[in-house]
Amino acid sequence: MHSPSIARHRPTPSTVIAVAQLLGTSLWFSANSAAQDLARAWHIGNSEIGWLTSAVQAGFITGTLFMALAAMADRFRASRIFALSAIAGAFFNACFAWFSHGLADAMLYRFLVGFSLAGIYPLGMKLIVSWEPRRTGMALAQLVAMLTLGTALPHLLRQLGAGLPWQSVILASSVLALIGGGLIYALGEGPHLPGTRKRTRNDAGAIGSRAAVLSAFKARPFRAAAWGYFGHMWELYAFWTIVPILVSHTALAHLAPNWGISGMSFAIIGAGALGCIAGGMLTRRFDSAPVALSALALSGACGAVFALFWSVMPPLPMAALMLVWGASVVADSPQFSALSARSCPADLVGSALAIQTSIGFAITVASISLSTDLLTRMGLDAVWLLVPGPMVGLAGYVLTVKGGRRTARA
Repeated sequence: MHSPSIARHRPTPSTVIAVAQLLGTSLWFSANSAAQDLARAWHIGNSEIGWLTSAVQAGFITGTLFMALAAMADRFRASRIFALSAIAGAFFNACFAWFSHGLADAMLYRFLVGFSLAGIYPLGMKLIVSWEPRRTGMALAQLVAMLTLGTALPHLLRQLGAGLPWQSVILASSVLALIGGGLIYALGEGPHLPGTRKRTRNDAGAIGSRAAVLSAFKARPFRAAAWGYFGHMWELYAFWTIVPILVSHTALAHLAPNWGISGMSFAIIGAGALGCIAGGMLTRRFDSAPVALSALALSGACGAVFALFWSVMPPLPMAALMLVWGASVVADSPQFSALSARSCPADLVGSALAIQTSIGFAITVASISLSTDLLTRMGLDAVWLLVPGPMVGLAGYVLTVKGGRRTARA
């Protein structure tokens, strides 16, 4: 029996899930932290580095579609899927470090890492809902904050291990992912979602499950949140991918030479964790919708300001702009997910979030490929490509909600 003092100091389930998410998602951008080393070793440029990121996204899309359409997230224990996915992701990430000798085999291993991540990020969201149903906005904000830090973490590891081979940084991410999987395996599921559903003969081919999951889009609140989420996704991962390029080609490169490109990239991407927490705290006074829409508008404005003034902006204003952009670009993500989670039946939360996430990441493949290619051709003026995402997301959300109000009045 545990003493009261031990119980008081035991971390909450949401904290355990958030830390596990931080460790597991360090796999996501582990290759980008070694971009300069890979460019020198394999004689590749920005476009090819973008392909490596797109390979992860493609694997993630494939994995989330499989999980959503087969209802894996609602048939099996989320903690077990998370743990197994962390083990698989750590293994394929290590294979990338050990066995990649060029772009082709590297993209295969990164695809498999992305497939594994499909069992980490969406399942983390479901676990949060299972433990914290009454404070989903804040709990998901903590979760996405840790995902953001996990995304930034390889850049910090690269900076701290500047004298080490790039493979060491990649392998460090694998070790962290294994620890995260172990934490979730030990935690298990929360009490606030229905138990796993047994597969029946009628589930063969998961046809019924597919129809049920896709029916979530018939609900106007879910569809409105999805519009905002999709617009946000057009910008988010493309921005995270090109941050090191933006740092190295602007006045930021001369602001703090001791930080290096990796150190400054960590700070800019990691600022998103603070943005998520701030957004979660705002949900104590406001609904998730205005918080999400405000963050989406702010990130879009930052992108437009950067595109207009990057060539003439002094170092300190540029640093402030990039930190605000880094904070706002992801702050809307947990709030859109919270809006989606509460807009669909409880027994479909895992699969509905998985398929929404899958579509969102399909969008990122296009934006990452286009932005890295245009950066090579046009320079930093190509950042204009990111701005339509927030604009479309805002317009889609507002018009969908207004359409529902007109229907209700009629």
